[in-house]
Amino acid sequence: MIGASLSRWTLSYFTTALVALLGAEVLMVAGFGFPSRAIAAPETLVLVHLVGVGWLSLLMCGALIQFVPVLVTKPLVHPDLPAVALALLIAGLASLILGFLGMAGGAVRPSPWLQLGGIGLACGFALNIWSLGRTMWTARPIGLPARFVAVGLASLAGVIALGLVFSFTIGGWFANDLAARLTSQAIPIHAAAGLGSWLTFTAAGVSYRLLAMFMLAPEAERRTSAVALLAGGASIFILLIGGPVCILVLQRAPTHPLVAALVLATLSLACYGYDVVRLYRARKRKKLELNAKMAAWALGCLGLGFLLTLLATASGEINRSIGALTFLFAFGWLTGLGLAKLYKIIAFVTWLECYGPLLGKRPTPRVQDLVDEARALPWLRLYFVSVAVASAAALFGAPLIFRAAACGFRRSRPRIPIGSRPPIPI
Repeated sequence: MIGASLSRWTLSYFTTALVALLGAEVLMVAGFGFPSRAIAAPETLVLVHLVGVGWLSLLMCGALIQFVPVLVTKPLVHPDLPAVALALLIAGLASLILGFLGMAGGAVRPSPWLQLGGIGLACGFALNIWSLGRTMWTARPIGLPARFVAVGLASLAGVIALGLVFSFTIGGWFANDLAARLTSQAIPIHAAAGLGSWLTFTAAGVSYRLLAMFMLAPEAERRTSAVALLAGGASIFILLIGGPVCILVLQRAPTHPLVAALVLATLSLACYGYDVVRLYRARKRKKLELNAKMAAWALGCLGLGFLLTLLATASGEINRSIGALTFLFAFGWLTGLGLAKLYKIIAFVTWLECYGPLLGKRPTPRVQDLVDEARALPWLRLYFVSVAVASAAALFGAPLIFRAAACGFRRSRPRIPIGSRPPIPI
């Protein structure tokens, strides 16, 4: 496969991300943060950023470092820059968490940890955006999945800019009215752009290639794919540009930009869902592998979560249900898809490292021979059941049931042998 060289730092990102996921799950089982605490509580902010930055964003960055060269058939322009970015991201996240703990009454003061955390995260993500962006720029014109990734990276820049303003304002470095107004009213924009624009839109773009590649499905670009890209890009533009303009210039709550972005996102998601169904139907691999089966479950969580979001918005219950819906998106859709694809990607990367140089020289196993699907299947099923129970418990305000379900999906993660080197057959 052209461009399928091994990235030196992908597994480092994956390992760090899985450690953050495990830490977040332990905190949820212990009753730290939502739903045991208010959704705006500092403890919840710790949990949200541990999941959103430490787990999901590092997972996405690690995947992009490996697969953007595959998408554009060009090597990564700065192959060692992700290592510096990872160090900055870890340091920035640790500082940000210290700042939130200080807000919760911990032994440290929020300032300057909040500001240092914002700077560290901004610099780390900026290095990855630069590296990935330059790689795609040298490969112009780029295909549909890479265009999704480019828009996702642009939205990540907007998310980081808002987060930097928030950390500087709360930490006391910004004291003007504009920064205070943006901090008090733009948090929904920050959250929606992070979860929806950066993570979901980028995951959709990467999944176009991964699903087709792993299921041996045709990758022809369709009109619905172009509509999904244009509608999603317009939704992100309205969210990240129209929202702050509404707050700062019109001095109004960003209700209209949020609703307009939601309408366009609905169109984009409908077209994306249509394309994914066609990929599953047109596949040449008739027997689905575990990663494709579980990806279908994650895609179902995406559709269900979006439908519930539309219903909650129409009925005026969005503020009451936003915590449960965010949990469903983060763990049912993004984490479910991430764990399903990790089970294949890590085997694929391990195969590249161990057996790629030996191809044609001696017998080598298939990528699928490096995993034990029969062992992993019941644990992944238990994971999705636990996520469903936890989402319902969060929606109906049952923190004890939520903690029990969180314990279930903490135990249900399949064993993923990162960094293991299988024996080479002679």
